[in-house]
Amino acid sequence: MHELSIAQSLIELACDAAARERAERVSKLIVRIGAMSGVVKEALEFSFGLAAERTACEGAALEIEEVAVTIACPKCREIKPLADVFDWRCPDCGTPTSEVVAGRELDLVSIVVEPQESQPADS
Repeated sequence: MHELSIAQSLIELACDAAARERAERVSKLIVRIGAMSGVVKEALEFSFGLAAERTACEGAALEIEEVAVTIACPKCREIKPLADVFDWRCPDCGTPTSEVVAGRELDLVSIVVEPQESQPADS
């Protein structure tokens, strides 16, 4: 299950960002996953929860934006979503194509951190 190593990498990036911002914890990560990325959403969600334990990401929300496969049709000269990932033809004109425009992504889009609570000044 490579989703565990992906989750660990996401957590490492988020914890590093929190440390740079001197934040107490990470509250949310937003990830964009393409339909052809090979990542199983449910497995990543499960792995994220396990890997986040005892880190600044523990309890953080993992928001996943799913990206459909989009192709460029050489005949229509337009970018279109595939109707079926097993049918690599333009959904309008039927022209075969292999030019993928979107759908292979695995991007960390955003990290939301919570600032440290302010410490009272020493007297």
